[in-house]
Amino acid sequence: MTEEMKEEILSFDTMQIMEMIPHRYPFLLVDRIVECVPGKYAKGYKNLTMNEGFFQGHFPGNPIMPGVLQLEAMAQCSAPILLTMPQYKGKLALFAGLENVRFKNIVRPGDRLDMFIELTAVKGPVSKCHAKGTVDGKVAVEADMTFAMK
Repeated sequence: MTEEMKEEILSFDTMQIMEMIPHRYPFLLVDRIVECVPGKYAKGYKNLTMNEGFFQGHFPGNPIMPGVLQLEAMAQCSAPILLTMPQYKGKLALFAGLENVRFKNIVRPGDRLDMFIELTAVKGPVSKCHAKGTVDGKVAVEADMTFAMK
């Protein structure tokens, strides 16, 4: 494989993620992007501990990560796919829609939510991704997500 043919594989730590997206504690829901190919896909994760504020009320005595926050974590993980592309640098990716959402397993304290997001379509400022969140190799959540660039 020649140098021109190699895909640029990027990774981002928490500080670099915060340079890209406006989310901050307690709403920053991705700890690291371990792999990102601009315009193609991203892989990242969120480590969950009992210290997460949402576990205190969802549900007392039976802590479960809310599904809507699982979706938000995957949306945040998807941002670098577009924001690393020259035409979208410095833009804001806004959640515009969800389809085919499926919750298949519970996410609890002590779990690591591994996320894989693949860009499936881009048309002007609108993009679509397929997102999958897993814990220990088992699918916890899956969805098709739509974003609008601002």
